[in-house]
Amino acid sequence: MTITQPNLFESLPPVNPVFARHETFHPRYGWLKKGFDLATQYSGIFTDDYAPVRLGVGKNMVKAIRYWCNAFKVLENDQPSNFGQQLLSDDGYDPFLENPASLWLLHWHLLKPTCEAAAWYYTFNEFRAVEFYAEDLTEGLRSYQENLGKSTAESSLKKDINCILRMYVQQQATKGLIEDSIDCPFSELGLIHTAGESKRYTFRIGTKATLPPEIIVAACLDYASRVSYGTKTLAISRLLYDVGSPGLVFKLTEEALCDAIERVARHNNKLALSDTAGLIQFSFNDEPLELAREILEQYYRQ
Repeated sequence: MTITQPNLFESLPPVNPVFARHETFHPRYGWLKKGFDLATQYSGIFTDDYAPVRLGVGKNMVKAIRYWCNAFKVLENDQPSNFGQQLLSDDGYDPFLENPASLWLLHWHLLKPTCEAAAWYYTFNEFRAVEFYAEDLTEGLRSYQENLGKSTAESSLKKDINCILRMYVQQQATKGLIEDSIDCPFSELGLIHTAGESKRYTFRIGTKATLPPEIIVAACLDYASRVSYGTKTLAISRLLYDVGSPGLVFKLTEEALCDAIERVARHNNKLALSDTAGLIQFSFNDEPLELAREILEQYYRQ
């Protein structure tokens, strides 16, 4: 987790209202590591005429890799970020993203301020239906971007929705299915799946088998650093239901969230759950981003 002082976050807008910057490509296996490594080795790699050769992809894919590396915040303005170095450097937490927990951590960083994927931010934070059709998401996204003061082509909104569904829905390996429709690691998270008929979708709410409690708690602390304004407690209801919260981003129930905190608290006396007159609160007695870093270090280095 990037260590930054909380007051620096307060002025960050939650989302940059941009759409369809991915060239219709969802993030593929190996793209983030490849983009991060080359940006580390070659400053300005993405604007270099030899970028397609160095990355081994076409020009449109170069743009997509550049976009996703910056959107997931492993790069910042095309330069390696602190988070990128912590996760993807050769001695980082998980440079080849072999642990599914790292995909959850990346999912969190994609959506945290400032989110450079407005349709993703809307889908996981503002769109509150559990079951839906793609058209429902598109219609909601249309209203959302209008509220942001944007006027985006309908085709761009549909490209974003199609990309989200290809990215998070595990595709059936049917005959004739093109390779790039299944070559996305984030489908392993199981956040969205088909409901009965193939064109109807549902969010999977609750405990996730591949989502460790340490990732949830680190996200809670990251979120608290931006919204608790110096206090050492935060209501569980805010961690569940506020826009941008871990509860919405990871699609958790109260039981799943509280269980994660309690499990980490058994081995870390710097955080706890408390129940006062029916109000359940998450409390911590250290600087939240530093504590988040400590928890991630312990998780990945154990």
